[in-house]
Amino acid sequence: MPVKFQEPTVEQYFRTFRIGTFAVDEAETRLLFSANMDGKVNVWALDLDRGYPYPLTTLGENCGVLLPDPQGRYVVAAFDKDGDENWQAYAMPPAGGQLEPLLVAEGEKFYPVDLSKDGRYLYYTTSQGNATFLNSYRLDLETREKTLLHEGAGGPTFLAGVSPSGQAFATGEAYSNTIHFLYLHKDGRRIPLRRGDEPHSAGTPQFLGGGGGGGGGDEGDDVHYLARFDAASGNVEQLAKVDGHDLHSLKLHREGHALYMLAMHGVVDRMYRYDIAKGALEEIPLPYDTVDQYHVGKSGTLYVLGRSANVPFNISMKRPGEDWRPLTDNRVLGVAPESLRDAEVVRYKSFDGLEIEALLFRPDPAKANGYTVLWPHGGPQWAERKSYRSLFQILVAAGYVVFAPNFRGSTGYGTRFMKMVERDWGHGPRLDNIAGVEWLIEQGIARRDKIFLIGGSYGGYMTLLLHGRHPEYWRACVDIFGPSNLFTFYESVPEHWKPMMDQWLGNPERDKEKLTEDSPITYLKNMTKPMLVIQGANDPRVVKAESDQIVAALREQGTEVEYMVLEDEGHGFSRVENEIAVYRRVLEFLERHR
Repeated sequence: MPVKFQEPTVEQYFRTFRIGTFAVDEAETRLLFSANMDGKVNVWALDLDRGYPYPLTTLGENCGVLLPDPQGRYVVAAFDKDGDENWQAYAMPPAGGQLEPLLVAEGEKFYPVDLSKDGRYLYYTTSQGNATFLNSYRLDLETREKTLLHEGAGGPTFLAGVSPSGQAFATGEAYSNTIHFLYLHKDGRRIPLRRGDEPHSAGTPQFLGGGGGGGGGDEGDDVHYLARFDAASGNVEQLAKVDGHDLHSLKLHREGHALYMLAMHGVVDRMYRYDIAKGALEEIPLPYDTVDQYHVGKSGTLYVLGRSANVPFNISMKRPGEDWRPLTDNRVLGVAPESLRDAEVVRYKSFDGLEIEALLFRPDPAKANGYTVLWPHGGPQWAERKSYRSLFQILVAAGYVVFAPNFRGSTGYGTRFMKMVERDWGHGPRLDNIAGVEWLIEQGIARRDKIFLIGGSYGGYMTLLLHGRHPEYWRACVDIFGPSNLFTFYESVPEHWKPMMDQWLGNPERDKEKLTEDSPITYLKNMTKPMLVIQGANDPRVVKAESDQIVAALREQGTEVEYMVLEDEGHGFSRVENEIAVYRRVLEFLERHR
């Protein structure tokens, strides 16, 4: 070959864009989506008959919601500020440009949920007036009059859906990630949509008409199933179930008399269509391994935002009777698709015999450097799935093995498995990670003296805890916005999280001994390996003080620690240049400590 090119740089892997949310207009002529295509997050549009994106905003802020007016006159969009997650709602002209404030108040959160069929009313949930439990309202966009629909109490309460007539609505009341009750509000009544009082988690409801509705839930079962409820009798019946899979993200295609839903099992997603009249469940093959969001148009056309382990964020559409067609072509700059590494799905036994599933990324043997990175995921009630991560591809391209276990508490393995982390953040999941490392060593995949540890959010917490309790395993550690002290973390979480903390984490008074045992800062003296700590200054979930205190304590005792604070980020990295800077720093840090 007459010309030899250099290996891809870190920057190239992050020149893929991240799509946050999308919407399709009523006429199905235009796709709207938020993405950091120009380096910061903005709203973009794509005419479906042309396929070329154009910008609608230049704010450079995260967009959490896009609701097109059914009449095509405006779009409701919600933005935060530098990652603070205080969502503010605006009306955006169809062509973009100047935004009209709808729901704006400093320090408050507004969650737009739905628009009425005529586009006059906006339904939303807000922290305003009830920061702990939240309230739900209807806003008249003509008069700007607000009508209180429901005042939250007991647990954080979100508006879950509104009937087409606007005469009924549903709310979801959360007590934890695994205890979530659903209520129907109709004719002044608040009707519980459940069979009994057994704790369970109810999913997204849909109004079917005739006083009935459909939804998902795991009441009396270990997985979420499709159920139908009758408003008059209060009866709830199971309609469909997929063994071992959680059915979720229910959507009604009223014109086709069908319900669509996703099914989660482990590291991949499936999609199903339920024919209401026939009572039949049909699987629809997906173009990606995992789905972040989907939409069903009136025409029956499906729109899916998804990823695979080696495929970045993309949106595809599928018209009835046709195959999937990509609407975006998001790829890694200068890297052949076949060069991106897919994940192996592996399983191993933990300390108590529990089977743990994990993703294993292996580098090209010609590039392997002999080092392994353990990645405990965030959440903790979340999972590492076959979804593209630029960081993983960078590490693998640099020769590292990447190992990401779905330890107990992870989603996608049933409710019982998910509950195992509740009030036990630091024992079972910690030992699941250690068992995974030992399995890697036994298999000859990793060497005991060549293992790095990197994690973010709960994964950052686990990184700190594993460093403090098992320092002998690691060459160096990277903590990305991880809680360092469970007592201070308990006090600093967002206000509407606080009613759920007892079930999720524990109680500082009742569980003082357990929370002390599970706090990374308890094991400070054992944290002797080099560390890199990364934090967003505006993080509302794991506040900056959590990283400040562990960095200060580590430096005071003489541990080598680097600290990187991003002033314009929250719980994650929305700006491409920040993301590049962070992960270049991570890669350089690992290379220095090999």
